[in-house]
Amino acid sequence: MLTTKRKPATVGEILTEEFMQPLGLTQGTLAEAMGVQRKHVNELCNDRRNVTAATALILARVFGNSPDFWLNVQRRTDLWEAMNSPRERERIMRARRIRAAA
Repeated sequence: MLTTKRKPATVGEILTEEFMQPLGLTQGTLAEAMGVQRKHVNELCNDRRNVTAATALILARVFGNSPDFWLNVQRRTDLWEAMNSPRERERIMRARRIRAAA
């Protein structure tokens, strides 16, 4: 479980700062390499689209890393958001453990 109060780096931040900028890629170039519309890449870069399993597989193929890398970045962000959202935290706190039947 995440115990830090600091928000983890998002997919968009990692994609742009760790992959696109060092390689000198534009959103259009990446979209072409991924075989998707530029809007898809723009939404990923601006954290308006989540990484799905299919997108993780595509990113892994394009950048030569693993789909688990991209899915883990998304998972960390999702968990942090849920744990730091008052509305979600309230929902989570209402849940009760199920006890085994006697």
